[in-house]
Amino acid sequence: MEIKTVGIVGAGTMGNGIAQTAAVAGLKVVLIDVTDAALKKGVAAIEVSLGRLLAKEKLDAATRNAALACIETSTDYQRLSAVDLVIEAATENVELKHRILKQIETVARPDAIIATNTSSISVTALAATLADASRFIGMHFFNPVPLMPLVEIIRGLQTSDATVQVIRALTQRFDKSPIGVRNSPGFVVNRILVPMINEAFFVLAEGVASAEEIDAGMKLGANHPIGPLALADLVGLDVCLSVMEVFLKDFGDAKYRPCPLLRELVAAGRLGRKTGQGVYRYE
Repeated sequence: MEIKTVGIVGAGTMGNGIAQTAAVAGLKVVLIDVTDAALKKGVAAIEVSLGRLLAKEKLDAATRNAALACIETSTDYQRLSAVDLVIEAATENVELKHRILKQIETVARPDAIIATNTSSISVTALAATLADASRFIGMHFFNPVPLMPLVEIIRGLQTSDATVQVIRALTQRFDKSPIGVRNSPGFVVNRILVPMINEAFFVLAEGVASAEEIDAGMKLGANHPIGPLALADLVGLDVCLSVMEVFLKDFGDAKYRPCPLLRELVAAGRLGRKTGQGVYRYE
């Protein structure tokens, strides 16, 4: 099966990034969200991102224009009835994802592949939502999607070999590098990364060093391109907290206890770059 059309549910940071990547690769994209305002914001983000790539001469004007022409938006799930692949890119909330996946299944073609961009939730458990779980798979993209080369391909217990093969080929068409991952909380990258970020919050809360010093330490001492606290602001503190809560629940190990400071910042609405303030303040 060759994927020619992709539906994406969720026009937020990850959804619009996936939409841009698919459109630049020449696929037709149907971007779905609950409001026209959310869709307009998502398309505006794509236009800005493509503009930056154009300015850096990483693509030309013809490619930018063609990509934008490939994207249509709608609040109507029925528009997904003709696509070859639907990617769910909603917030890391199990109940929300179950609800969206059931809605997708009511309109998607019987042979369409359904994927989730979850960063921590069990693909096997999400697949159980569907009548035909063999066509369900995890495609974990990384933020910012147009620039980050990795995609974790997560196979649930029910996922068919054919589904894996199609998605691996599509990922390579996106000019991404896929790695195969067994279904497990957090998969590979977030299993290692988010507990490190959480520990950075404990170090900050204990006053061991300032946020700037913690980030400088990891950049200069561990050769990381960005410090863990600045990275948390980029990812979203709410997302980091959600992932840690999944780890704590699924592993049942106290080492995954979210730092109280992380909880406090999320409760205050200081979620990072997307709200203008997290660990750091942004203009």
